[in-house]
Amino acid sequence: MDSMLLTAFWSEVLGTGLLILLGAGVVANVILPKNKGFGPDWLLINFGWGLAVFIGVYAAYRSGAHLNPAVTVGLWAADLPFADNDFGTIEPSFVNALVYFAGEFLGAFLGAVAAFLAYKRHFDQDADPGTKLAVFSTGPAVRSYGWNLVTEVIATFVLIFWIVIQGETPTQIGPLAVALVVVAIGASLGGPTGYAINPARDLGPRIAHAVLPIRGKGSSDWSYSWVPVVGPLIGGVLGGLLGRIYL
Repeated sequence: MDSMLLTAFWSEVLGTGLLILLGAGVVANVILPKNKGFGPDWLLINFGWGLAVFIGVYAAYRSGAHLNPAVTVGLWAADLPFADNDFGTIEPSFVNALVYFAGEFLGAFLGAVAAFLAYKRHFDQDADPGTKLAVFSTGPAVRSYGWNLVTEVIATFVLIFWIVIQGETPTQIGPLAVALVVVAIGASLGGPTGYAINPARDLGPRIAHAVLPIRGKGSSDWSYSWVPVVGPLIGGVLGGLLGRIYL
């Protein structure tokens, strides 16, 4: 692995790790018992995830700040570089995509572990196992695998299409714009599935949930786990392809 690709790998680990630490953290703050932020507040979760993206994108600037396998496949489908900055250019390819995926999934797992450590005493409190799982991964409000998949495809399509075309728009406000798009997706399309829109965001923390010593954690809901992986990847490819045509 050349030095730039290795730098991109660690950049994705760092950025995705911060994304999940802060994203899972805001969920934990709102839903785990005895937190100062405890209470139903969907918009706080939306904004928390948006700001987590904002910080993660800045942290991962060396790699182009994908933080998300759907972004990686979307840029690949659009035939755009994975990274193109002062540190060099990384062209889309199968090997390069695997390196990005590895960094994203590892970062997501580590971020989830860090969030668990930050809220360890609250995870020790009595709570519904599903509540504890919800800190780590998404789940549908109404379980219907086909329609849940459609929701994830549509929501991820919006994100990736915007990422592909935003570089050509006259007004560019960088990472803040991505954050606001994520907030908008959560507020508008997040209710049915919890809007994973990112395979690493769901699978990495779900694995962490499975292996961590969480008191009374229950099942990791593996029967649903394929939806927030497959849906965002399909949405990413569609967003990238349409973005390529649009450009």
